[in-house]
Amino acid sequence: MAFLASFENKRTLNRKLSAINSFFNFCYTKDFHDKKIKIPMAKIPKNLPKYLSIDEIMNGLALIDRSKLMGKRDYALILFLYASGCRVSEALFARRNDLLDGWLKIRYAKGEKERMVPLAPIAIEALSQYIEAGDIRSTHLWLNYRGEVLSRISAYKIVKKYLGVSPHVLRHSFASALIVGGADLRVVQELLGHSSLITTQIYTHIEQKELKETVNRYHPLKNKKGSR
Repeated sequence: MAFLASFENKRTLNRKLSAINSFFNFCYTKDFHDKKIKIPMAKIPKNLPKYLSIDEIMNGLALIDRSKLMGKRDYALILFLYASGCRVSEALFARRNDLLDGWLKIRYAKGEKERMVPLAPIAIEALSQYIEAGDIRSTHLWLNYRGEVLSRISAYKIVKKYLGVSPHVLRHSFASALIVGGADLRVVQELLGHSSLITTQIYTHIEQKELKETVNRYHPLKNKKGSR
């Protein structure tokens, strides 16, 4: 118990508990112990996914020097991630022929599923300017300064440099903006490529948080105190 009490992080604690429970189960199946012991897992609090507002994203994009090719690429990449909601691995695997009349065909999704997502015109325009400026001949969209396919680490550094977050936060920002804007949860599930609606439901907590903050900010009773 002293050993378990030393872990403040609930997820770390549960990994230790899982190992201990596996050991207890082994002892029981091998008749080393006559009682089947299972320690319950620690309850992990639900944390809302981190996301950025459109103003925060546009302020970060304004810092990019688009007079240079790599600046055009960085600008286009961030817009691409935010406009599509795709995973960074899906973005880096994207090829030029995956862009079809304003739509992006995502081929390399988890579980090898394909899906189609529409891209905002501003993202398409930024991508076109980057491709034209670099006279890019590669079938891949995102390249480093040597003309090789951009790595995950490089993509992470680009987003971190201008927005201070990981690329996955742009995926959360995409979903959050849709939910707060009133999009149907199943549509968001389809756009994100989630196999289960349960995974997508975490974004409904963001909608509830936004509603609460709106009421607290604008309701006429917000500053009224109760009387005794």
